[in-house]
Formats: sequence, C-alpha cells, structure tokens
Amino acid sequence: MTLRVAHLHKSFGGIHAVDDVSFVVGAGELVALIGPNGAGKTTCFNLVNGQLRPDAGEVWLGETRIDGLPPHSIVRRGVGRTFQVAATFASMTVRENVRLALLAHAGKADSLTTLASALPAAEADALLARVGASELADAHCATLAYGSAKRVELALALAGKPRLLLMDEPTAGMAPRARGQLMQAASGLAKHDDIAVLFTEHDMDVVFGFADRIIVLDHGRVIAQGTPAEVRADPKVQAVYLGEAV
Repeated sequence: MTLRVAHLHKSFGGIHAVDDVSFVVGAGELVALIGPNGAGKTTCFNLVNGQLRPDAGEVWLGETRIDGLPPHSIVRRGVGRTFQVAATFASMTVRENVRLALLAHAGKADSLTTLASALPAAEADALLARVGASELADAHCATLAYGSAKRVELALALAGKPRLLLMDEPTAGMAPRARGQLMQAASGLAKHDDIAVLFTEHDMDVVFGFADRIIVLDHGRVIAQGTPAEVRADPKVQAVYLGEAV
C-alpha cells in the first residue's frame, strides 16, 4: 500500500476531531474521504501531510513512517496536495508557475531569477498537456477562470512526481462539465503513473462517479468504508450523510 493510516487520534480542546481512524490507499487507486461538515476530513489530511502532529497513531508512506515529520520533508518523500482554493503566483504565466514548481522539486528554485534558464519550457509544457491545459501556458494566472486555475494547480502538484496525491475539494466552485474533466484527468494520471489519490468532495456525483473506494467519517470516526455500491447501501451512511442523495 502507498498510504497506510493506523489508529490516528487528534483532539482540540477536548473535541475529538480524528478518533481512531485507520485506512489504506493503494497505488493507482482513487479513494474518497467524505462526511458532514466537521467530520474530520481536513484534519485527517493535515495529519497525513504534516500540517498537524497526531496525538496518537501512525502514518506510513510505503515503508516509511511520516507522521510528525515537517510538511516540506513529507513533500520530498512524495506527497503532493491541492487545496480548496487554488494557489498560484498570479503575476506569472501558467508555464512559469509550472517551471518554478519543477525547479523547486529539483532543488534549484532558490531564486526566481533561475526560472528563465534553469529548465527548458518543454518539460512544463508536457506536464500541462497531461492535465489538458496546454492552451493556458501563456496566460497569466491572475486571468484564469476558477476551473482553469484548479487544472493548473493539479499540474503544480504533479510537478513533484508524487506517490500520493491529496486533493482537498478538487471540484469546489466548478461547473459540472469542468468537474468531470478535472477528475477524469486525475483518474487517468493516477492509473497511468500508479499514484495513490485521496480526495475529499461534497459533490456526490463526483464521489460515486470516480472513487474506487469511499471512506465515510462522522464526528472524527470511520463509520463505513468500501466500494461506492457498498457505501451507498450502508444504513449508517444514509442516516448521517447521504440522505436523499441515495
């Protein structure tokens, strides 16, 4: 397994945000982490990528235990992340943003002045092509529509050649067609490159349309996990989250 989470616990002021959570994500697999607001999804993400330290439990990336390591060290070991709000350098072009991400992964981005000559544009352009964003290469990020910015952010995350990709609300704010296109790109890349993908999402069409497996949290605890069909039929999930969505 690429990611193994074992008995994670995290509390804030007596509130158990993550309470004995365990799951795995395999290479090439898309796993959705869903649940009501406040269920513990973002806290779980932050524990996996080092933004938070667990009170107890373990996080393993392959054969390496990573819980407690700083975020930059976890990134170096092969964990990428996209966020609910796409983060780019607005004054730079899309190609320049991707080139900078590639340079950072190579340890050569100590100065923005290295950008012009340290890396051929072809590598950045190839990465943009893989996420279906070639036409955006010369656009300044400040001018991008929201859906386009999310696609560029996916390219930035992939620049680090991750073994594990965490996608936090990847389609939030996007039009339905753009949601499908983004998740189709993520799915194809995961399968082709054997990247393990863990994503949170409120759009159940996206979850049930693209996830290989689903993990459901409620009040910090896993109440169900399995295939989309298994989770959709689970009475506990229907009661606390899906409701009429089933």
